[in-house]
Amino acid sequence: MSNFLGEFDCKLDAKGRMMIPVGLKKQLPEAVNEGLVINRGFEKHLVIYTRKEWNKIVEDLSQLNQYEKKTREFIRYFTRGASELGLDSAGRVLLPKSLLEYAGIDADVVLSCQFNKIEVWAEEAYNAQLDNEPENFANLAEEVMGNAGRRNDEHLS
Repeated sequence: MSNFLGEFDCKLDAKGRMMIPVGLKKQLPEAVNEGLVINRGFEKHLVIYTRKEWNKIVEDLSQLNQYEKKTREFIRYFTRGASELGLDSAGRVLLPKSLLEYAGIDADVVLSCQFNKIEVWAEEAYNAQLDNEPENFANLAEEVMGNAGRRNDEHLS
């Protein structure tokens, strides 16, 4: 599994192309050969996966019961707009116009790495989200991660 690290400020050119920052490009050696996939995020942002990670997601989706309406709807909404990205000779990727419109991205972009994916945010939306950080982040950490140690202990028994 890929494990991306970092936060990068980028700019789109007039054609919707984005230069992959050098620090991130070093973390994407397989992208040159295998390519990348971009998709809509759950909030108004985009998500970039390596082809290998995207294939794992597709495999998980294919295991769901497609006779259930909610499952079909989820798959349809989740994969809507998913597109392959290729690096050009200058190290840029062309982001699909429909996805840029969905995420409200014009020119200034923040790439936020999270484990096996790279979130792509309009800079203003990203900063607004971070401005809404809980007053007591420690309480959120306890709520989300407080039992993580116990869950890991259960796997050991």
